[in-house]
Amino acid sequence: MRKQMITISVIGGSSISAKVEDLAESVGRMIAELGCVLVCGGLGGAMEAAAMGAKKAGGMTIGILPGKDKRDANSYIDISLPTSIGYARNTIVACSADIIVALPGSFGTNSEICYGLVYGRPVVDLGNWDIEGMIDVKNVAEAEEKIKKLIKKLQQSS
Repeated sequence: MRKQMITISVIGGSSISAKVEDLAESVGRMIAELGCVLVCGGLGGAMEAAAMGAKKAGGMTIGILPGKDKRDANSYIDISLPTSIGYARNTIVACSADIIVALPGSFGTNSEICYGLVYGRPVVDLGNWDIEGMIDVKNVAEAEEKIKKLIKKLQQSS
């Protein structure tokens, strides 16, 4: 059987501060450096910053788009997957991940967190969500250590 690539979905707001943009870019870079594929909603804000970080580190990115046009994806997305289902695409972003990293965001991000938890995906909290079942971390370095352990566990179970 072929070894599957680990996918990590980065979820977060489409309107973000410079601080969150830096955080998202760092998370994307870390995901690429771990050899994982970054999955996101494919548009702007945290999604674009994370994809940019991954691309700068030589990683692969997948955008699960809400609309029907591949051209809607930000310029750092390698594989654009239009869904034409609007916010309902959040369930795909969550379900397609082996691991989810939640950055600051709003209702859409919250829905992805909840879908992730429903689907039994580990959700790393870098957005101070404080939702039961999430993995609390204080910074990217701590998130990376938790993610490395999760990857090791996933690889052992496959």
